[in-house]
Order: sequence, then C-alpha cells, then structure tokens
Amino acid sequence: MKPVDTSPQVQNLKTLREAKPETRNNVELLKKAREFETAFVAQMLSHSGLAKALNANSGFGGEAFSSLLVEQYAGQIVDRGGFGLADKIYEQLRDKEVQNVDKTVA
Repeated sequence: MKPVDTSPQVQNLKTLREAKPETRNNVELLKKAREFETAFVAQMLSHSGLAKALNANSGFGGEAFSSLLVEQYAGQIVDRGGFGLADKIYEQLRDKEVQNVDKTVA
C-alpha cells in the first residue's frame, strides 16, 4: 500500500483543482509571485557572496551545485515568509485585475 502524500504542494494542487475559476486565478497569481520572490532572493544571496563561499574548495562541478543550493535556500526563505515581496506583488496584481474587471462590467 502506497503512503498518502500529504505534502503542502500536493494538498494545494488538490485544492486548486476543486477551486472556482476566480479562486484558481488568485492561487496561480500567488504562486507566480512567490516564484518571482524566490528568484529575487536567490539573486540577492548569490550577489552577497554565498555562492562563492559554497564554491570554495568544492572541486569539479562545485559551481553548479552551489547555484542549485542557493536556489533551494531562497525557496526555503520564501516558504517561511520571505521578505513579503510576493504578498505585495500578489496584492498589487490582484487589485489591478479587480479594477480591470470593474471597468469591463461598467
């Protein structure tokens, strides 16, 4: 018997499939905003020298490994609240979408 996958990603996908279209749009919008914040945080970490520090004495392939590790660190930072950038981007785009809908309805 397979164990049931209860990870947040799987639960979010199940919830997303069952959601109303407008809710689905909001979930996708938030997901994209978090992806952007993750990329932003990864760039900040790389430019702060973290990638080079992880690279030190790492040998062949260390550069590729360190960049992947920096991306994972960035993802963990965002998953734990991040800098709030994703939330602000989401709010701005959601409000913009609502304004556009209001203009087309009126």
